[in-house]
Amino acid sequence: MAELYPEIEPYAHGMLDVGNGHHMYWEACGNPDGKPALVVHGGPGSGCTPHARRCFDPRRYRVILFDQRGCGRSTPHASDPATDLTHNTTHHLLGDMETLRAHLGIERWLLCGGSWGSTLLLAYAERHPERVSDIVISAVTTTRRTEIDWLLRGVGRYFPEAWERFRAAAGTSPGADGCALAAAYARRMTDPDRREQQRAAADWCAWEDAVISLEEHHGPTPYGGRPSASQLALVRIVTHYFAHGAWLEEGALLRDAYRLRGIPGVLIHGRLDLGSPPDTAWALARAWPDARLLISPHGGHLSTEWSRARLLTALDAFAER
Repeated sequence: MAELYPEIEPYAHGMLDVGNGHHMYWEACGNPDGKPALVVHGGPGSGCTPHARRCFDPRRYRVILFDQRGCGRSTPHASDPATDLTHNTTHHLLGDMETLRAHLGIERWLLCGGSWGSTLLLAYAERHPERVSDIVISAVTTTRRTEIDWLLRGVGRYFPEAWERFRAAAGTSPGADGCALAAAYARRMTDPDRREQQRAAADWCAWEDAVISLEEHHGPTPYGGRPSASQLALVRIVTHYFAHGAWLEEGALLRDAYRLRGIPGVLIHGRLDLGSPPDTAWALARAWPDARLLISPHGGHLSTEWSRARLLTALDAFAER
C-alpha cells in the first residue's frame, strides 16, 4: 500500500495581488530550504487541497500550492454571479504562476498536477522551460477541442441515458459539439435566477459523475457532492474555459512539446480513463522523449493505489536531483 506522508500545515501563506482585481491564495509547506515544487490543481476551478501536500517528502521538498483565479480561497470567488470572468483565462493563469514564482524568489521548480492541471503546467513549461526542473503528471490532458468534445459528447455512447439528460438540459441540438455544450451551460450559469444556476451546476456535475461512475472512488458523487459554493465556482469556470477551447491553439501543447527537451518527466495515466483516453498521454510521450509514460492497467481518471504509488515514487526520485 502506498503510504502518503504525514499531514502538515503551511509554514507560510498569503494573498498575492495578480491584477484585474484578483488576489490569489498561495501556501508553502515542508522544508523552506528544500527543492521547490508547485502543485497545479485541476478543474479548471477545483482549488487546491491539503491532500496534495502529503505526496511530497516534507524534509526534502518546499511545496507550493495555490488556488487558481476564482476558486478555493482566491478572490473574487466565481460562485458569486457578480464575479466577472473576463480576466480568468489560461493566459492569465500562466502569468499568475510566473508572478508567484518571482514573489517567492524561486529560480526553478518541479511541476506536479493532473487532469486540467496537466494542461496548465504543460502550457507553463513550454512557455518557460528554463524555470522547470522536472514534471510529474497524472491523468494527462491537453484540453484540445477534440478532447473537450469527447468528454462532453463522444463518451456519451457509454452512458446514453445520462448524456441525453445532459444535452437536453443544455438545450442544444444533438449534433452540437463539446464546446457548444459548454457554452450553453456557461449561459445557464449567468441566469439571474440563483436557483437556475444551481440546477445548471447540478446537471453539469451529474454528467461528470456519470463519466467516472465505473471507477473506484470515495463516494458516489465526487462532483455533485461538493459544497454549493465550490460547485457553482467549478461549473462557472470550467464551462467558461471549455467554451473557449481553453484559449489554446488546437494541438499546440503537443506540437510544442519539443520545448520540454531536457526536462525529465513522468506521465501516469489510467488505461480505462473514459473521460481522457490514454491516446493523449501516448502522443505526449512520443513528442517528449525525456518523459516516461506509465499506464495503469485498471485505473481510470481518478487516483488509485497503483497510480498513487507511482506518483510518490516519481516525486521521491526527483527529490534527489
